[in-house]
Formats: sequence, structure tokens, C-alpha cells
Amino acid sequence: MSSARSSILSTADARRPVVAAAALAAFARSGYHGTTVADVAREAKISPAYVFKLYSGKEALFVVALEACFDAIVSALEEGADAAADTSPEGVLDAMGDAYAHLISDRKLLMLQVHAQSVAEIPAIGEALRAGLERVTTFAKTRSRASDDDVQRFIAYGQLCHLIVTTQLDGRPGDWVALLTKGITHPD
Repeated sequence: MSSARSSILSTADARRPVVAAAALAAFARSGYHGTTVADVAREAKISPAYVFKLYSGKEALFVVALEACFDAIVSALEEGADAAADTSPEGVLDAMGDAYAHLISDRKLLMLQVHAQSVAEIPAIGEALRAGLERVTTFAKTRSRASDDDVQRFIAYGQLCHLIVTTQLDGRPGDWVALLTKGITHPD
């Protein structure tokens, strides 16, 4: 009996990251209100009942997707910091920014954050969003050793990058577009 139980647990443990990745993709595509548990199950290629065995419902799935999103962001920032040729605080922040720009060229992580912001009034989602932002901010501050003002600017530029990417401003005409996108490039 113990062997069968541990096999079930290991299967569940193995499925959790698959379901988290499926939740990230599904919620990034359709948002919180436009995605069902059945959509996540279909994306994960498992039954909705099994998803409910792993997670208590849609809100928990969104939270786990958001946690996976911030895991990927912190990992990319770490890789950027590790690869920084210039190890000054500004150089490390620049390298982390470049790594983040490459990461969000796959729009899933970006869109999940946008959708999370739109439903941040849901207590568990708002808390997960704030916890993720705390992780990113704390990592950027600790790893770069930059001033508070520089870290704030780093986060602000990240949000500006979100705006540029989600509104597809790159390459569009207009003085206002040039003003917002000046000096900011994103990989294709």
C-alpha cells in the first residue's frame, strides 16, 4: 500500500509543474475571467477532475501560474546578472533588463502579468502579484547593489517596456511614440 501511495504522490508531484505551465499559457491567452479549469486541463492534457485533485480551483491555478511566471523572471534576471560584462550596479541592471526583454519576447509571461494586474483585487491574486514584484525588486536591489532610485527606475522602465510591447508601439510613427520608445529596444 505504501508503494502505491508514493507512486500516486510522485505522479501528482510530477504533474504539478506541467499543470502550472498549462495554467500560465491558458491564463496568458484568455485572462482570469476568460479561462476555465477545463481550459487548463485541456492545455495540460489531463482531466479537469485531476486538475482539481492538484489545485483547489481556478484562483489557485492562477496563483501557481503567476508564481511560475515570477520564477522565470527571477531566473532570467539572475542569468542576465551572471552574464554582465560591466559589473557596476548600472551595468548589472542593464544586463538584467536585456535578459528580461529577451524573456518577454515570448509574450506569455508578459500577458500573464497584465492579466494579473487586471484582477489584483482578488485577494490571493493580488497577494501573489505583490509577492512576485517583491521578489523581483529585492533581487534587482541585492544583486546589482544599485541605489534605491536606480532600482525604482529599473522597475519603471520594465513597466514602460510592458506598455510598448502590449500596445505594439515599436516602429510606429509619431513624435509621442518616439518619445516613449527612445533608447528602448526589444528583440523580435
